Amino acid sequence: MAEEENIVRIDKWLWAARLFKTRSIAVDAIKGGKVKVDDNPVKPSREVKVGDVIQVQIEQLHKVVEVKTVIKNRVSAKQVPEVYNDLTPKEEYERIEFMKAYKAEWRDRGAGRPTKKERRMIERLKDEM
Repeated sequence: MAEEENIVRIDKWLWAARLFKTRSIAVDAIKGGKVKVDDNPVKPSREVKVGDVIQVQIEQLHKVVEVKTVIKNRVSAKQVPEVYNDLTPKEEYERIEFMKAYKAEWRDRGAGRPTKKERRMIERLKDEM
């Protein structure tokens, strides 16, 4: 019975490790091919083992984690470092921050909505990026 306690489905582990907000979102990501273990696509019923390297695509972020602990219940945000090692390259986080900063638009307070001409210019600039 002690071995059965260490058996957890990957969809449940991803939710418990706080990589996804809900288990159903984790299942959808797995079925969509956005979760891989050791470079192989998986099914939601695949069992997680300590040492597995899981690659997860969350929106534009390609996150790579190594399983430290197999858990069944969701942990607090403070306990996440005890559950997995984050192997995601720092360049990936920098790329996401750059994308967020680059897409941000700034208008002076009280300037109102952009005119049709201004909106077209903004869209042209965004397309060039």
